[in-house]
Amino acid sequence: MKATHNPPTAGPVTPADLLRMAALYLQRHGWTQGDYYSIVFDALAPRACVSGAIGMAAYGVATDLPFFTTRPECGDYRAAAFALLDYLGFTASSELFGWNDDPRRTVAEVIHTLNAAADRWNSLHTEGGEKR
Repeated sequence: MKATHNPPTAGPVTPADLLRMAALYLQRHGWTQGDYYSIVFDALAPRACVSGAIGMAAYGVATDLPFFTTRPECGDYRAAAFALLDYLGFTASSELFGWNDDPRRTVAEVIHTLNAAADRWNSLHTEGGEKR
């Protein structure tokens, strides 16, 4: 290998990766309830709800209706959202909004839940993403 050769360092993004990135996004940029993103939608890194944070991790930008976009990363977004739904014991994506918007919910709980769901996904899948 030549000194200037840069081998690829990234493998496929897993749902666990996106859930952890969403948790980190909320730690750095803040959490909101009642909408995907804070009122300042044009901001480069707006506060986000749990679904919006997964969207920021998957898409890299604030995306209106991240669950229903036609962007190529939508499959990655949905896989991460479904991993979180499964962890929470929910069957419908709409339940995630109610969970996020519960007035008793805290940002610490949301961040912890994203990381715990990522840990669970990793415990159920191999490094290649196949179920154990």
